[in-house]
Amino acid sequence: MFLRRVFLGLLAAAAAAGQQAAPRIQALIITGQNGHDWRATTPVLRKLLEDTGRFEVRVTEEFRGAGPETLAPYAVVILNYYDSNRPEQRWGARADAALLDFVRSGKGAVIYHFSAAAFNGWQEYEKLCGGNWRPEHGHHSARHDFTVEIKDSAHPITRGLGASFAEPNDELYANLEWQPPEHYHVLATAWDDHSLYHGQSKQPIPGAGLNQPMLWTVDYGQGRVFATALGHDPEAMKSAGFIATFTRGTEWAATGAVTLPAQALR
Repeated sequence: MFLRRVFLGLLAAAAAAGQQAAPRIQALIITGQNGHDWRATTPVLRKLLEDTGRFEVRVTEEFRGAGPETLAPYAVVILNYYDSNRPEQRWGARADAALLDFVRSGKGAVIYHFSAAAFNGWQEYEKLCGGNWRPEHGHHSARHDFTVEIKDSAHPITRGLGASFAEPNDELYANLEWQPPEHYHVLATAWDDHSLYHGQSKQPIPGAGLNQPMLWTVDYGQGRVFATALGHDPEAMKSAGFIATFTRGTEWAATGAVTLPAQALR
């Protein structure tokens, strides 16, 4: 909690100093359906971004039928959406194309937590995400405390955050279905301890455990994608590590750079 307060203090100071320095990044959260509690998590996502002073955030709970004009005002979209494999919850061809063209053109996207499970079989969405939760790929043990290890400390998102950070009482996603390794870039991993499954996993869990990507990026056309497997619910979203990486990752996706302050999280 101390590190979270320190980091939030830094963000508040940066917000106060930068309010007149640059126009706020226009961001859109796309939500309205999810297997997780999107009504609880969406306001947290919005508040974390707006509290930095760097973003102006709007929310849409209905993206079906959207087009390029819907996304034109924004620099980045944050996806908090899962269609539950139900055709009526798919967006439709026009909205699908609008999202892909938006990112390809040089804008940003953030894939938040279970949004990696959305749109099974939509191959371009899977390329956009880099890694996806799919029927035979994707599981986790019971939520627990774990450590996230930074693997690329030179990337703008993770630079200055230290070698690792604690992620209390969250879900550790494992065995996602991944695009070819050259298609995505891993920023951070966590050790998936296979003993925590107590022999109940329906998917392969070889050996004592495996390091699993928690944060990664994708270059999609001229655009940038940041994906985080962290932040299952509002309680998990309180961690300093989630706040730092989500806000910095969203800024990077929108602009290609990070100006939000860094604070070592150990």
